[in-house]
Amino acid sequence: LKMLGGENVMIKCNDNVTRRGRIRGKLKRRVWIRDNDIVIIAPWDFKDNERGDIVWRFTLPQVQWLKENNHIPKDF
Repeated sequence: LKMLGGENVMIKCNDNVTRRGRIRGKLKRRVWIRDNDIVIIAPWDFKDNERGDIVWRFTLPQVQWLKENNHIPKDF
């Protein structure tokens, strides 16, 4: 995840595609999103390989749990 400014970010997805993401209004007001955070994105219907909306940001304990239970690679 790399912040581009405003509500736009560049996201490297686990399918090795780099997408331009947008922080939804709900998250923009409640959650601080920083570089190298692990997020869930929802690709847009009409530009699914290029853009998507960030729908969730994982906290550090959540990321550790995901790694321990093999939901994401340990070197992610």
